[in-house]
Amino acid sequence: MSTDSNIPVKYAYKGANLISFGTSIKLLFTGYLVTIGAGYLMALTQILFTHGMADGKFGLSLDDIVYSYYGDRSGSVLESKLNGSMKMNAPDQDRFKIIQWVRDGAQEADYNANIKPIVEKNCLMCHNANAGSLPDFGKFENLKKLAESSEGATFASLTRLSHIHLFGISFIFMFVGLIFSFSTGVPCKYKYPAIVMPYLFLLVDIASWWLTKLNPHFAWLVIIAGAGLGISFAFMWTVSMYQMWILGGVLKQSDRRNAVLRD
Repeated sequence: MSTDSNIPVKYAYKGANLISFGTSIKLLFTGYLVTIGAGYLMALTQILFTHGMADGKFGLSLDDIVYSYYGDRSGSVLESKLNGSMKMNAPDQDRFKIIQWVRDGAQEADYNANIKPIVEKNCLMCHNANAGSLPDFGKFENLKKLAESSEGATFASLTRLSHIHLFGISFIFMFVGLIFSFSTGVPCKYKYPAIVMPYLFLLVDIASWWLTKLNPHFAWLVIIAGAGLGISFAFMWTVSMYQMWILGGVLKQSDRRNAVLRD
């Protein structure tokens, strides 16, 4: 028997679910889910403005994935950027001059005579010695490197991004999955896969970056893995919010089941 009431210990944890939690717990869970949801939308927006502009057109396409990871082996990094994500950062006339300079062999003498003033006017505000991760275009050799054939993401950058995503996203989904695990009435055939799917698709997503780097035909795998992550996140988010605030709030339903100790 419990010391504070006459309720047997075996019933002490009944009602441990999203519907029957107190308002303070619901507010805690909701604050996290809303913030993570906003972060997810910002991540999708960021993808549209980076990878989604790799082919020079707004919107994520298969070509964007290929150019981002495998590269455009027919052209240079600098040209693909000027026609893609950096297209809006310089007037067309200046962009075309730089692209023509790249195609003519990116010679230093021609750079000093015609291209350097354009770079100083349009590029150095971001690409300077204090830019951190961005290349310093104040040095000719850095620009010359980018005038070479585009081979997409480097293995060093893939390694850095892979470990950041594996640690960060798995940590996020641990908490989203923990909140969702308190849901009740969701059939096990949907609940179990929803909790496991993010981790499986995350591993597939990371692997697909490396595979696409080696072979552009794996670009489809990047899109499939990303869609799988999004679907599982949306399902767990929606069910959790619905049970806390619609079933347990507006409709004021009660549920005495323990969502953790039994399905």
